[in-house]
Amino acid sequence: MAEFVLRYADPRGQMHEQVADAPTEREARERLAQQGYLVYSVHPKTLGARLGGVKPRRKTVNLEKFLIFNQQFVTLVRAGLPILKGLDLLADRLTDEKLGRHIKAVRDEVKTGTVLSDAFAHQNVFPPIYVTSVLAGEKSGSLVEVLDRYLAYQRLTLALRKKLLVSLLYPSVLIVLVICLIAFLVTYVVPNFAELYNSMEAKLPAATRILIAVGTTARSYVLAAIGVLFLAGIAAYFWSRRESSQERLDAWKMHMPLFGEIWTKYQVAQFSRVLSTLLVGGIPLVQALETSGRSLGTVLLKKTLDRAAVLVKEGKSLSAALTTTGMFPDLSIDMMEVGESTGALPQMLSSVAEFYEEDVSTRMTALLSLIEPAIMIFMGMFVAFVLVALYLPIFSLADTIR
Repeated sequence: MAEFVLRYADPRGQMHEQVADAPTEREARERLAQQGYLVYSVHPKTLGARLGGVKPRRKTVNLEKFLIFNQQFVTLVRAGLPILKGLDLLADRLTDEKLGRHIKAVRDEVKTGTVLSDAFAHQNVFPPIYVTSVLAGEKSGSLVEVLDRYLAYQRLTLALRKKLLVSLLYPSVLIVLVICLIAFLVTYVVPNFAELYNSMEAKLPAATRILIAVGTTARSYVLAAIGVLFLAGIAAYFWSRRESSQERLDAWKMHMPLFGEIWTKYQVAQFSRVLSTLLVGGIPLVQALETSGRSLGTVLLKKTLDRAAVLVKEGKSLSAALTTTGMFPDLSIDMMEVGESTGALPQMLSSVAEFYEEDVSTRMTALLSLIEPAIMIFMGMFVAFVLVALYLPIFSLADTIR
């Protein structure tokens, strides 16, 4: 007998987790299914689980290439090809070596009798929303329709992400160039002028003395500063990998001036999109909430949704549960409440996602249109100050010669 960790939902949609003994994983799953439960996952009880549920850091596959794989997979299944044959055809034709390795592992597990959702879950690299969607498709007998909804969700998500990245590209390049220009002026140009003025023994204005002091100090300690920044970056990277640190960073992002509101609305849009996709696929609300939290990769939101899931289990509505978290905007809560009262929650969640995605795009465009001239003005003022401070003594010397 082996020990397995079972996660399943009862007919009321409440999630349960327990450890049970069974000869095989398949038998443990069938035993729960015969009792009328919706089985979410069955995993062998590992050493990490015995030591307190320590989980390895989740790796992910390239989402764009995974999207292409799913488009091809859905096309083959819709054409009447068996799932195993479809996996066979695609596994050897994938150009992404990492994705191909995992798809081959999925195919091999399906050959041995493992259900498709479990085979994907065992790889620990595929998005939780995808695994849950496949599970819903298997239970409802409409795998193609569920995967079509997942593909639509993934296309929208990738399009929004690309749009935001493109919007941030120009300001990021501009900031890097400004930093490089400032470093060049302070560490190279200013010390050279300092040597010139020292040889002339000229009396320097206060602004020039301050600038030269900063420049000569920066030139002397530039390598040490680079080393300190490098070590600080490594320390920050390892610190940010801790769950408590990620939660603190998320809270800091949420309360940032200007960007905080945009970040919060972006998370609400992503959550609404994921939850709508899962509910349309037939996943119970509590399980859908938990999966949404794991899918978004935001520790603060995950813990917020876990608390909301507990309140929903106790009988509260989704809108009431999310109100207690204090993270969701009032308008999104009101729209969800209307969706619950009319029985159209998935459709209303899609409307919430569309509204906030458009709002985030508009606000980002407006904010970046202000940031770009602000960077240019700062750069112009700094260069003007450096030029005036460096050339002012030369003008003074010229007046003295006359």
